[in-house]
Amino acid sequence: MLNADASADTAQPARPASADTVIRMVNVQKWYGQFQVLRDVNLEVRRGERIVICGPSGSGKSTMLRCINRLEEHDGGEIVVNRIRVDHDQRNVSVVRRDVGMVFQHFNLFPHLTILENCMLAPVWSRKYTRAEAREVAMAYLERVRIPEQADKYPSQLSGGQQQRVAIARALCMGPKVMLFDEPTSALDPEMVKEVLDTLVSLAEDGTTMLLVTHEMNFARQVASRVVFMDHGSIVEDTPPERFFHNPSQERIKAFLGRLLH
Repeated sequence: MLNADASADTAQPARPASADTVIRMVNVQKWYGQFQVLRDVNLEVRRGERIVICGPSGSGKSTMLRCINRLEEHDGGEIVVNRIRVDHDQRNVSVVRRDVGMVFQHFNLFPHLTILENCMLAPVWSRKYTRAEAREVAMAYLERVRIPEQADKYPSQLSGGQQQRVAIARALCMGPKVMLFDEPTSALDPEMVKEVLDTLVSLAEDGTTMLLVTHEMNFARQVASRVVFMDHGSIVEDTPPERFFHNPSQERIKAFLGRLLH
């Protein structure tokens, strides 16, 4: 069996949640100076859910994701991931980050490492895998995203779509319990978007727990189990995709969909 970091045993559990709850956010607040970017955000994510988060620019979508794994510190409320409270305790943060994979708009691959080395790095240093174990896992996930033939190349030798698929494989190599995607196709040329979305669809079909910030509404219709709409730092709507697209509750959601779909 592959060895996980033993420090996970020292993290302090939060209040009990339901057995299938992966993420719980309760009255979460976030300020940038005088500007409040998150206002009383409440969200519960259950195992296997695919939640698409959308809304106008500046509505707090990316900040909410970044607070989940403590890339941003929230200023009020509570965030719990896999029963571990995300707070100032660095032990808790370290455990949460090992359980939460994140893929950004830009690929953030190490340019001086090969694709295989990029995928092996975190399992070796954080999960304490042997290099042989890390290589086996890395190749399995490069196969999973359909680019194993690129393993010995460097990021600069790949297209944007291929680099984003490497970023997804790299995150999966840590064996996360939940995946966060922050506009994973926004930096891609249009012809490269489909190959990344196809990869995300495949992950969704496998039951991966996912939170995705995206404006790809056709993709949301296809894979989302819930759609969360944010505006001015608050969650305005949290509903199944059928209702979101066919019977939105508010005019601002209708206007948003009208701009994107037409």
